[in-house]
Amino acid sequence: MINKVPTAVALLAAIPALAGNVYVVDYESQADLTVYVVDYESQADLSVYYVDYESQAAGEDALWYMVDYESQADVTIYFVEYESQADLNIYVVEYESQAGWNGGHPWQGRLH
Repeated sequence: MINKVPTAVALLAAIPALAGNVYVVDYESQADLTVYVVDYESQADLSVYYVDYESQAAGEDALWYMVDYESQADVTIYFVEYESQADLNIYVVEYESQAGWNGGHPWQGRLH
């Protein structure tokens, strides 16, 4: 739990390509949104499910398709090390039916 960034990066590397389309940038200053991966779903603003196809993520905040290039992205994100640095706390779920917002958030409806 000390360092979430490597865990998140390893998880993302296993997915072929991320809200609507999401791209992970190398530097915080390049990101539209800073993201922290929480340990429990109850701590998350958004429960995220990674999809296999871009068409599955269209118009859906909680369904993320990872893209290979920044130019393909609807939103760019940067994974932060501490929860206090994040604009958005996410929890990665195992099933698509579990994905969604866990209450109101300023980014709701803006990730796709």
